[in-house]
Amino acid sequence: MPHQTPPSELVARAARLRAQLEEHNHRYYVLDDPAISDAEYDALFQELQRLERDWPALDDPASPTRRVGGVPATQFPPFPHAVPMLSLDNGFTVEDFREFLGRVARLLPASIPLSSLEFWVDPKMDGLAVEAVYRQGRFVGGGTRGDGETGEDISENLKTIRTLPLALRGEDIPELLEVRGEVVMFRKDFDALNERQETAGEKPFANPRNAAAGSLRQLDSRITASRPLRFLAYGVGRMEWADGRDRWTTQAGIMQGLRALGFVIPPEATVCAAAAEVEACYARLGAMRGELPFEIDGVVAKLNDRDLQTELGATARAPRWAIALKFPAHQAVTKLLDIQIQVGRTGVLTPVAILEPVEVGGVTVSRATLHNEEMIREKDVRVGDVVRVQRAGDVIPEVLGAVLESRPAGAEPFRFPAVCPACGSETSRLPGEAAWRCLNLACPAVRVKSLVHFVSKAGLDLDGVGRKWVEIFAEKGLVQTPADLFTLTKEQLLPLERMGEKLAENMLAAIDQARRPPLRRAISALGIRLVGEQTAKALARRYGSLEALSQTTAEELQTIEDIGPEVAASIRAFFHNPANQKLLQDLTDADFIPVREDLPAAPASPDAAPLAGKKILVTGTLPGLSREAAKALVEGLGGQAVSSVSKKTDLLLVGEAPGESKLAKARELGIEMVDYAEFTRRFGL
Repeated sequence: MPHQTPPSELVARAARLRAQLEEHNHRYYVLDDPAISDAEYDALFQELQRLERDWPALDDPASPTRRVGGVPATQFPPFPHAVPMLSLDNGFTVEDFREFLGRVARLLPASIPLSSLEFWVDPKMDGLAVEAVYRQGRFVGGGTRGDGETGEDISENLKTIRTLPLALRGEDIPELLEVRGEVVMFRKDFDALNERQETAGEKPFANPRNAAAGSLRQLDSRITASRPLRFLAYGVGRMEWADGRDRWTTQAGIMQGLRALGFVIPPEATVCAAAAEVEACYARLGAMRGELPFEIDGVVAKLNDRDLQTELGATARAPRWAIALKFPAHQAVTKLLDIQIQVGRTGVLTPVAILEPVEVGGVTVSRATLHNEEMIREKDVRVGDVVRVQRAGDVIPEVLGAVLESRPAGAEPFRFPAVCPACGSETSRLPGEAAWRCLNLACPAVRVKSLVHFVSKAGLDLDGVGRKWVEIFAEKGLVQTPADLFTLTKEQLLPLERMGEKLAENMLAAIDQARRPPLRRAISALGIRLVGEQTAKALARRYGSLEALSQTTAEELQTIEDIGPEVAASIRAFFHNPANQKLLQDLTDADFIPVREDLPAAPASPDAAPLAGKKILVTGTLPGLSREAAKALVEGLGGQAVSSVSKKTDLLLVGEAPGESKLAKARELGIEMVDYAEFTRRFGL
């Protein structure tokens, strides 16, 4: 039926299916509130696929069947940046700026003297960097900076920010425009938000940056909409006009152009006609930083001439034509009221300074880490001392030291406890470590934090079962070990405060789904000391099961790249511990069976990595492999698994039901495409 016009009832049915699927996608991915089961969703999706396949005239580029399938690895789908969002090189003094000028002078032709250079200087805003994309003057999406190459797609949340235009103003509007900026929260709005949080019995935010970042990364965009966020533009990525002619030849021109299109740019941003003016601007903004409506931690100086920016280029990390000049950290003095000991997941005892609340750079500080016993001794801080406090990087509170002339008579040096404050067990310090540890596996503090780690993103990434619920389960005696999670029942959950029937069902369904995690996640979730994500992946690749891993030797472990004697000893100690052996047996009895990922061995050398340096996109479903396993397959051969087609993509690996738009774009760009059979033959799998 390729050339036939579909009956009107099928046209209507396809439109209705698309609307339903879009609504369910929105509820699932944005609101985190699915209204139907996966099976019901799949039935609607497959019906629409059949209609579009049988009646090509029904095909629609915006159909949900054209979307990338699968649950994102993070909270949001990936957002690739066509032009990388690079970092900035940092300086902390005028001398650092002058060294930057020296580097610029060496890179520029001798015919361009430093005295002729202009700079655009703007405040270095302390918020969350994002990119907003516009086509034909309309907002079409946006994402966080991420690693510079790929961020998180937060388009729905960005739409809620009132200072981010959804339609550009003016007449000379680019066909394509990528605007970079910072999402911030003004101080007065932050104070008002924290008042509302406290009134509602919620925990207040630590600082405006945390509030802005946390608000912007909400799965429920309605929460973001309720937060007083602002977008301030500071630059661009790609910009294209219909006639192909560039309009903005300077950084100042870009900023003036963005303002004309309806964007807000930072106050106090200005052109400096000479290096001396940049230094004066740095000093002036440093002196008035507390008077600005939002927090800043420095200034950014950029060469104003865009041709010179292009000529200087960038390193892999940062442009050579810009520098961030950081201000000295905010400091204050206050009284050290107490030193309390916190017990971490691995039993580490961490001393925490309890301070008389003091404002440091607009944020009230009442606690700060003291790291370990040696640091307390080096800084010689004692309870009752007047101490100097700063926010490292203008974010993390730290105690710098005591004001010795103000030390009260009789102030005693702090003695680290010989027993754990949570369980009373003896503490010990392992050779070569600064930290004291509680080695009692039954310690309640260790147990709860281990449970939290088990369900966290670093562990199983158990959707819907977060830290607060795990703490409640432990407090009520419902869960003592990770294995207990898999024996929870609705009858146990329903009596809990704020637990409804639907929430209990969703929670139990999520727990049930977690019985078959990828092996690497299961290894990471166990919280073996010194075993992080990459080591867990290497162990999963080598051993294929927890049983095989538990039987290995320290010598065998050390044949794996990047695993040395200390890590090997930690792994062996974990699996030889009787309590951990019981935990593994209890998990098995609870039908917790990690899934073996049949991956190629990690390449021992670059010669053994046939995809080294290559960007590979997998589209569709590969036989017998989950999406995570397909990604790991590519990485195991040395390649980088990417999420979208671009001119940088080297190969398209095509599975069943591939994305048609990806195939079309790959053909347009001339990218090589292979099916799974050819892929396995070519790389000897």
